[in-house]
Parts: sequence; C-alpha cells; structure tokens
Amino acid sequence: MLNFERSFIVFVRVYIPVGDCKIPFFIFAFIIWHRFFSFVYCRHTIFACFQFLKLNRRKLLISLGILTAAGVSTSFMLPTKAFGKVPSGDRLLRVRRSRNYAGEAFKNIEPTEVMRPDVPFTKLIKETFNRPKLGVPDFVLPSVSTDLRNLPDAEPVVVWFGHSCYMIKHKGFTILVDPVFSGSVSPVGILGKAFPGTNTYQHTDFGKIDMLILTHDHYDHLDYETVVRIHPQVKHIYTSLGVGSHLEYWGVPNEKVTELDWTDTAIAQPGIELTATPARHFSGRLFARGRTLWSSFVLKLNGYKIFVGGDSGYDVHFKELGKKYGPFDLAMLECGQYGENWPNIHMFPEETAQAAIDIKAKVLLPVHWGKFQLSTHVWDASIKRLVPAAEKLGLTITTPMIGQPITIGAAPVTHKWWEDKPVV
Repeated sequence: MLNFERSFIVFVRVYIPVGDCKIPFFIFAFIIWHRFFSFVYCRHTIFACFQFLKLNRRKLLISLGILTAAGVSTSFMLPTKAFGKVPSGDRLLRVRRSRNYAGEAFKNIEPTEVMRPDVPFTKLIKETFNRPKLGVPDFVLPSVSTDLRNLPDAEPVVVWFGHSCYMIKHKGFTILVDPVFSGSVSPVGILGKAFPGTNTYQHTDFGKIDMLILTHDHYDHLDYETVVRIHPQVKHIYTSLGVGSHLEYWGVPNEKVTELDWTDTAIAQPGIELTATPARHFSGRLFARGRTLWSSFVLKLNGYKIFVGGDSGYDVHFKELGKKYGPFDLAMLECGQYGENWPNIHMFPEETAQAAIDIKAKVLLPVHWGKFQLSTHVWDASIKRLVPAAEKLGLTITTPMIGQPITIGAAPVTHKWWEDKPVV
C-alpha cells in the first residue's frame, strides 16, 4: 500500500468518522484531494473507492464530474483554521532537539505501524463503510446533571463527560482534560456527531479552570471550537511538545501554554505537578503525521496520584510507568475505538485491563468510549468486554454515567447503565 493510501485511510478513520454517511465523505475526501494532491498521484485511490461501490465506468465518470463540481464550489468553505498549524520557528527548533524526534517526526519507544501493513486498502475502505448498525446507540444515553461550579471537593472528585473528556477537582483546584463540547470530532461539523444524549455539557457549565490538559492533537482530543470558546476561562494549558503551535494559531497566548516532552515536569502550585510520560500512538490533523508529540500524564494532586492515559496502544511502557510512578489512586485509560487493522495504536479492552494492572492502578476509569463512533465495533462492545476482563484480573473499575461525580477513595460505581435501554 502506498503512503498516500495509508494516510488517506487513517484520515478517514480517525478524522472523518462518518458511519453510513457515504456522500458527505466522498465530497469532503475529494475536496481535500482536489486542494492538496494531483490526479496523477492519487487517481488509483479514488478509483478504488468507486470500485468498492461497484460503479461502472459511465457512473464512475459522472460521479467524478459531480465531485469535481463540488470540490470547486466548496473548496473555500472548509474550516481550514480547524486543521491547526504545525510547529515552526523557535518551537520547531525545540521539537527537533527532543530525543523522541527523528526524521522530521516524533517516534514511539517501540517501532509502531499505525495500520497493519498487510491489510489491503480496499478492505479498509469496505470496513469503513460497513460499520455495524449499533456502532451508534439507538436510544438516548442517560446522563446526570451536575452543578460543576459548586461540586463538593474536600476529596478529589472526577466527572466524566464522555469519550476522553473529564474534570478533576480538589480543594478548589479544577483540572479539565481533552474537552470536546462542539458535538463533533471532525473539522466538518456535519460528520463525527456525538451520540444521542451525550453532548449535555458545554464550556459555560464551568467556572474558572486552573489546569487544562491536552494530551495530543487529534480531533477527538483537541477540538478547535471548544478551545476557542473555553481558553478565556483557563488559567494555564499543559500539553505535549509542539501542540502549542495549534493553540497559538487559534489565538491562545504563548505565555498561557506549557509544552512538555516525555519525563518533563511542570509544577502548577505547591502540591500539584504534572509529568508527561510516554504513550504508544501518533499525531496529526491532516495528512502529515508525528509533527507534534502525544503523551500520557502523571498528575500529583495534593498527595493523590492520578494517571491521565490519553491514547495509547498496549506496550511494555505501562510496566515501566508502574515501576517508576505507581501506584495510582485512579487511572483513566482508553477503552474503545480499537480495531484489528490498527492494533498498535489503540488497546483492546482486555489490554486496557492489563495496562491498569501494569501501572499499579487501584481503580480504573475507562474512557475513550460512549460518545463518538471512531471504529468498527458496536458502541458498547468495549465496556462489555472490559468488565469481565477486569473481574478476571481482580481489577476494580468504576463506570459512571456522563456527568455523574465519583470520589477518589469512595466505593466505585458499578451500575451497567449502558444496558438501560428504554422499553418502548
């Protein structure tokens, strides 16, 4: 598979989670192709897409004509600001000095293919457009309405907002991780929509935010609309090396942003510090990958220790993190958006349970599920696999609804709310 093909399908899978919406996908894909690539270079990819749809030559040419017209008429309507901006100038010089940067891109500790190299491109396209019907829930997911501004926080309290966004609050100090409140995880708002009932919180529900943590620059973790709206409420932003380039482009003052390389530590105030640690993943908001770093984080919060997992495939680095930084009072690890065609960059649920054991987590809060469809599995398959896997390993997990507060040290939430489908 050629590099363009691989980049194209990664862009489709990660950045344009379209489900059954074929027409918007092809219009958008063609616009991107029209603006950035020549027909000679990628015509085999476009033809492969149409071949999958079983169009004959006449229909194919008509369709290409329609797409050409769409590309010309809408090429200036793309929200290019949302694509962000890769590091340049002094920031790029710092990026290049990183021991984790080589060959114009950041690298994982272990060699990592984003996609399996032996998978045919046509198979990836076919699976992308043949996702299960229940990849999106067929009912409105339940949530809890919580007054975030007046939440009791004598002990650390955590509120999950779906996918990888959550708030941590303790003794008046508020931390927010990877907020996506725009209702979409795509640069085109009509694509990658949130599940019914999950986009219940907005930036206006928060008061002052002392620490905003952005793990990496993928759309489901770094949302342009949310960042623009929420950063005036934020005292300081902590993120992975290079990601500040996007933030600066979006109007966030540089002095408000701290970029961390792996093992770098920032002290927010006495008793609260954040250390960037390795993850096995990748980065990129368009076709170029690896220009900014991706990280997990170790959060020390007034005597408590919390693991902010970000996105990561399973690897030996979890055991190393457990030895160096564990144990953790609570760990947030990804549980969802896995796939057999990209086994190195996202964990299967059983690996999530094992990773929690490896880092010596006392309690696991599974995230990266329950709000967006970014893979080919049923929307709740990941949590249904994680629960028995955790039981087998003797791992304690907590599974709150969106908006339901949990307190570190208190009894975990064990209600299987994802099974509470209303009876019609």
